[in-house]
Amino acid sequence: MEYNELKNTSAIWIPEIPKHWDLIKVRHLFKESSIKGFPNEPLLVASQKHGVVNKDVYGQRTMEATKDFHNLKLVEKGDFVISLRSFQGGIEYAHQRGIISPAYTILKELKPINKRYFKHLFKSKPFISLMTLCVKGIRDGQNIDFPTFKGEFLPVPPIEEQEAIGAYLDKKTKKIKEFIKKKKRLIELLEEEKRGIVNIAISRGDNPNVKLIDTGIEWLGKVPSHWSVKKIKYITTLIADGTHQTPVYTENGYPFLRITDINGDKINWDEVRYISEKEHKSLTKTRKGRKGDILLSKNGTIGKVIEVTWDEEFSFFVSLCLIRFKKSILPKYFSYFFKSDIVFDQLNEGSKTTSVTNLHLEKIKELRIAYPEITEQEKICKYLDIECGKVDVAISKAKLEIEKANEYQESLITQVVTGQLKVPTLKQENVLS
Repeated sequence: MEYNELKNTSAIWIPEIPKHWDLIKVRHLFKESSIKGFPNEPLLVASQKHGVVNKDVYGQRTMEATKDFHNLKLVEKGDFVISLRSFQGGIEYAHQRGIISPAYTILKELKPINKRYFKHLFKSKPFISLMTLCVKGIRDGQNIDFPTFKGEFLPVPPIEEQEAIGAYLDKKTKKIKEFIKKKKRLIELLEEEKRGIVNIAISRGDNPNVKLIDTGIEWLGKVPSHWSVKKIKYITTLIADGTHQTPVYTENGYPFLRITDINGDKINWDEVRYISEKEHKSLTKTRKGRKGDILLSKNGTIGKVIEVTWDEEFSFFVSLCLIRFKKSILPKYFSYFFKSDIVFDQLNEGSKTTSVTNLHLEKIKELRIAYPEITEQEKICKYLDIECGKVDVAISKAKLEIEKANEYQESLITQVVTGQLKVPTLKQENVLS
């Protein structure tokens, strides 16, 4: 439902608001608070996703601003906090009392407001566009210049309408978040299903009645009796590191591939950087890739595998390695092998941790792979292409639904907090429900 009458404003980021709304400068709505000297209060962090929360329960590594807790600013529950990332994600709402970095700006209201309305307004897309105009400095993590920001205008509905908007958006966004949570769980289950399909095919083939023999290897167990089990180093002709040097990028030249250029089983060529011919030649004297080679990510995010399907020469960073197999192994078969639990069971063998973030060449060479003859590898790959393809379709559908839900939420918040869409009053909401 739309408002009956709108009026133009002098604010660039919000050209129209309902006629009965006010447009008020930040300085008349909020004041800066800089209370210090409370070292025993809980240490808080500002998160774009979670708001201002306790550092101990945040669940991610964060940087402590200082060890002198006397200099940290006091935050009360319900305060708003301008963080070093507010120009990217808006102003954060404080969910509890505590102390926070002196680099942040604490805002307290000067007049009665409904904080739920402003919590949504401060995370809306148009408001974030306003914040980008209020930054100072050029370093990563730019500060919002508060003297500039407090001269900007904010849309302010009547307090009853603020309450209605806050309650309406809380209810709607809760439902959207629950929907997204379910879809993310579905994706996790689908990924598990796909991994299970790959695990069985890579260790058993596609014949459920095949004769199995015990390999004597705990993490591998039984494999078809006619399969071979060998270390990677015995079935390859080349396993090479990428360069440790960060080259000078050019507009054109030879592709310089990094982990971030791999998207699924493809290279995202739109994001690829290039280097000069001279630098390329100096980097690839012993590492020239060719069709059929495999690029494997081995640092940071390990396990990304891509087959070289193009003719153009390229260089690659140390986070990737190049593997060239003998004719006994299909590159695609190896790609599926590396998506199986067989690989990660080997990598984690004897380790107290459950994840590996760096994979050295010597470790890669020692990995064991179970495999049949080429014709059966082709058959297994075709089977996996079909079965994994079905699961991938379902995953893509779920991801698209999440994307559309996020877009809907962003659009809904924008329309409601800027007065483009009218919501029922709390009395109307109670009658309708």
